[in-house]
Amino acid sequence: MKAFLITLLLTGATLFITQNSAAQERTTDRVWASPNASVAQTIGLTEIYVTYGRPSVRDREIFGGLVPFNQVWRTGANESTVIVLPNDVLIQGEHVPEGTYSIHTIPGTNEWTIIINNKLSWGNQYDEAEDLLRVTVTPQESYHMEQMMIYFEDVTEESGHLIIHWDNVKVPVRIEIAS
Repeated sequence: MKAFLITLLLTGATLFITQNSAAQERTTDRVWASPNASVAQTIGLTEIYVTYGRPSVRDREIFGGLVPFNQVWRTGANESTVIVLPNDVLIQGEHVPEGTYSIHTIPGTNEWTIIINNKLSWGNQYDEAEDLLRVTVTPQESYHMEQMMIYFEDVTEESGHLIIHWDNVKVPVRIEIAS
């Protein structure tokens, strides 16, 4: 009986670990309609790393349509968008400790809420209780971007802007190196 319980516990632990690690790693076992992408940017001595899925516009109304206004969006496709911070940073002036987080957003017509969340997940398994930080930013009208793209602009030794760009909307998020 004792051996059976130990086997059962080990099997359960293995399944738990496997499911959690799968949510943290983007798979390349098949062709995705929204392909995986990643970007890394060094600001000062801190290399920030972001992985995400790149959905396409495909003649759809994106913001206010496919992505409703004033609702939490996973900010990309498939799995949650992940940001890895090897050092403490400031996001829009607010302290974020080193770690691995998901990025969610709440798009609006005049402002977006950027959410840094502790939970990494598949799909829309967002958990507000896991929010580390919420800040607001102002979206900008921009040129058309068919596939969503995350990149960096205005990079200096102390700061840069992480850009979320899709359709004709560009959302800059200021990241500074914490002193």
